[in-house]
Amino acid sequence: MEISNYLQIKKKLPINVNLLAVSKGFGSQEIKIINNEGQNDFGESRFQEAIEKKFLLKDFKNIKWHFIGRIQSNKIRKIVQNFEYIHSVDSYEKLLKISNVSFQERKHPLIMLQVKFSDDPSKGGFDPKILIEQWDQIKEFKSIKIKGLMTINPKGLSSSQNIKLFQKCRNLADSLKLPDCSMGMSGDWKEAVEAGSTWLRLGSIIFGKRSY
Repeated sequence: MEISNYLQIKKKLPINVNLLAVSKGFGSQEIKIINNEGQNDFGESRFQEAIEKKFLLKDFKNIKWHFIGRIQSNKIRKIVQNFEYIHSVDSYEKLLKISNVSFQERKHPLIMLQVKFSDDPSKGGFDPKILIEQWDQIKEFKSIKIKGLMTINPKGLSSSQNIKLFQKCRNLADSLKLPDCSMGMSGDWKEAVEAGSTWLRLGSIIFGKRSY
């Protein structure tokens, strides 16, 4: 557990940048330690693992759970029931289903739309042009609040390449009048802050090396 890293990063962040501690692959004990330092937002990408931790930490009322993994359609109801934020909505069809399920469940999740700004076959996401075309319809969806955009840069980019892609995300969010950009991870968070990120998804730099 790299608690000193966490405290140093928190100290450096501008007031409008939120830190999302990516706790996938780490146990409830590590979450408790960092929660005691004032960290309330935690990101999980494996549903079953997240639910087990959520149960173990049910008495920690200030914890907010964020789903950041690839969304399977058959898990949407459970995700809506258990997560306050969903960062990884990568298609119109899934967003529509989340809206319908949220209405049925009387939930109002906060949504980040995942957008793809580079040709990376390992990543999903909206095509920026298609998102703009669909935006008027998307704005009418019920029982969800779209807070911003989320993006994941390919690995192995230079610092300037990272900034350039992150700036595309920030510019698109601004054009859609969305306040938030969920972008930047342990390897590129400084570039993401420079480009206008409001949510950093940091895991290994805080918790140490994962077991998977």
